[in-house]
Amino acid sequence: MTAILLDGRALAARIEGSLRNEVDTFTTMFRRPPRLVVVLAGDLAASGSYVKSKAAAAARVGIDSEVIRVPATSTTEELVALVAAIAREEHGVADGILVQLPLPEHVDTVAVLDAVPPDRDVDGFHPENAGLLSQGRPRFVPCTAAGVQRMLIDAGIETAGRHAVIVGRSDIVGKPLALLLASRGTGGDATVTICHSRSANLAAITRQADILVAAVGRPRLVTADMVKPGAAVIDVGINRITGPDGSGKLVGDVDFEAVREVAGSISPVPGGVGPLTVAMLLANTLLAAELRAGRR
Repeated sequence: MTAILLDGRALAARIEGSLRNEVDTFTTMFRRPPRLVVVLAGDLAASGSYVKSKAAAAARVGIDSEVIRVPATSTTEELVALVAAIAREEHGVADGILVQLPLPEHVDTVAVLDAVPPDRDVDGFHPENAGLLSQGRPRFVPCTAAGVQRMLIDAGIETAGRHAVIVGRSDIVGKPLALLLASRGTGGDATVTICHSRSANLAAITRQADILVAAVGRPRLVTADMVKPGAAVIDVGINRITGPDGSGKLVGDVDFEAVREVAGSISPVPGGVGPLTVAMLLANTLLAAELRAGRR
């Protein structure tokens, strides 16, 4: 059995097409496009690449975006002050504000993220938005978690009554995804288990999963013997390794070639969850603009 490939790029393109129409409507009605402002601290190559892809995707759907670059030496206080200035719209309209992670090691990341007003928090990281999600009345859902749920729904993978196992308990993916999959309604009603570095006998737990999500940041951690035959496997990991020829290569948290012979469906890396993360960011930015304009 070879697993069905869950094509995140194709789904993201369809989402962008729908968003483009909604953004056009907003722009016509309010005589301006929704606007996203991104803060990029330092010159980490991966962060720069992610920001570039987000700006390109925003342009494709008609969302205006600006990237404010600051030195890696910026302090926590300077970044908090910058976020506050953006929120006061000293840098132009800011429907959505995003602080690109990771921040430099000396910066208090929580303090900077908490400075983003919850009604502009298109990453969904503010504690107010996390609380709303936990109560089943989400406003902005973390983009990767929302993308995973959207992938499952689009592929027709049933979640109600199924056992979903998430490997990884981050505030960005693992925890919000667990809440989404356990919530009532479409794409929810699953029984959810969260595994992490302290989980005993990980393979015994993952083999019980009808839906297995790997989001821990360890290359090829999930092997074929850890997967229940026919399970849906969603790979959130993005890890850069050195190939046999010395060149860099992106791989996920799943041993893709081996697991695809066991799973019923599987998302690739790259081209799986990554494009959906960006698509969900665009959707959140449009929602933020509509909320500020009183349309939602």
